[in-house]
Amino acid sequence: MDMDLIWKSVVIFVGGTILLRIAGRKSISQMTLSQVVIMVGIGSLLVQPLVGKNVWSTLVVGLTLVLTLVIGEYSQIKSDKLEKFISGKAKVLIKDGKLQTDQLKKLRFSVDLLEMKLRQSSVSSLKDVKYATLEPNGQIGFELKENKKPATKEDISSIMQEIQHLKQLMGINPMNQTTNNEQTMPTSSETTIFTEVVKNKHNPQTPQRLQ
Repeated sequence: MDMDLIWKSVVIFVGGTILLRIAGRKSISQMTLSQVVIMVGIGSLLVQPLVGKNVWSTLVVGLTLVLTLVIGEYSQIKSDKLEKFISGKAKVLIKDGKLQTDQLKKLRFSVDLLEMKLRQSSVSSLKDVKYATLEPNGQIGFELKENKKPATKEDISSIMQEIQHLKQLMGINPMNQTTNNEQTMPTSSETTIFTEVVKNKHNPQTPQRLQ
C-alpha cells in the first residue's frame, strides 16, 4: 500500500475540516450563490493531492478561497450595494394574496414549486398570504394576513382573562359552570393548495407558463 496516499488522506481530512469550519456551518440550502461557488471549488480542490498534486499547495489555495469568502461576507455587512451584487435581494412572489406573475416568470419560478414550499410550512391557501418572498438562499419567506395568523399563548391568555373578568362582573362562578354541548369544527369545501395536489388541477387556473 502506498503510504503517501494514507498520510495525504489524513492531512486532507484534517485540513478540509478546518477550512470548512472557518467557512461556516450553513447547509447547501442555506448558502448564497457565492458560498456555493467557494464550497464546490474547495470540494474539487481537496481531491487534487490524491491524483499527484502537492497537498500543501492545495491547502494553501483552499485557505485562500475560504479567506476570500470570509472577507466578502464581512464586506457585505459594510456595504448594501456589495451585498446586493454578491448575494442578491429578496423578491416578492405574493402580495396581498395575489401572485406576482411577472416576477415569477422573471425568476423562472413555477406556481407549483411555490405552492409546494408553502404547503411545507402548513399554508393551505395563497389567499391567506400577505407577502411571500424568494430569499437569496432560495428559501421562501412569508407573512400571513392578520386574520389568518395563528393565536399565540399570549393571545389565548388575554382572552381567558377577559372571559374570567366578564364572568365576575356577571356574578357567575366559573367552578359551577358545566357545558354539555359538544363543539364541532366547521368544515369547508373551499379548494386549497393541498386539495389541488389531490385533484391534480389548479383552482383558479394559473397561467400555463407558470405551471
